[in-house]
Amino acid sequence: MKKIAVFCSASEAVDSIYKEKAEELGAWMGQHEKWLIYGGTNMGLMDILARAAKSNGGFVMGVVPTIVEERGRVSDLLDVTFKTENLSDRKDVMLREAEVAVALPGGVGTLDEIFHVMASATIGYHHKQVILYNVDGFWNGIIDFLEGLEKQRFAHSPLACYFKVANDFEELVKLLEN
Repeated sequence: MKKIAVFCSASEAVDSIYKEKAEELGAWMGQHEKWLIYGGTNMGLMDILARAAKSNGGFVMGVVPTIVEERGRVSDLLDVTFKTENLSDRKDVMLREAEVAVALPGGVGTLDEIFHVMASATIGYHHKQVILYNVDGFWNGIIDFLEGLEKQRFAHSPLACYFKVANDFEELVKLLEN
């Protein structure tokens, strides 16, 4: 897989472990000639990820909603910029351009992106997956919730068809290389 969407936090205030893992992923993507497709901002984990990818030779695609541009939060690292009207358009463009999505730790926006990819896959719009990069157990609550959906029969097919979990960087690389 060459084109990888990464969903993650724009917060500057997150713990250092999440920053380290964003940097590690970005560096790996650059070193392995992967294309980073992300939200295009110059903030938080998004900025750390993009800087690491770019400084290691990566190609960086930013998908930037109008409001981000208006607030002056667009990264100066972008090789390609997709301008969108809103967050819904952003998700659609990221999904269209990527072969797979990785979810680093993030907030409500990251959850929205994860569920957008999964929901559209469940009804057949695509066959792409989200990899939850479970840094320090960050996604455990969501993983438990998804398992509960299946147990309570709110999922029409096994949700494992739509997402995978990587509990460490080696697992993440294996999933991205297969």
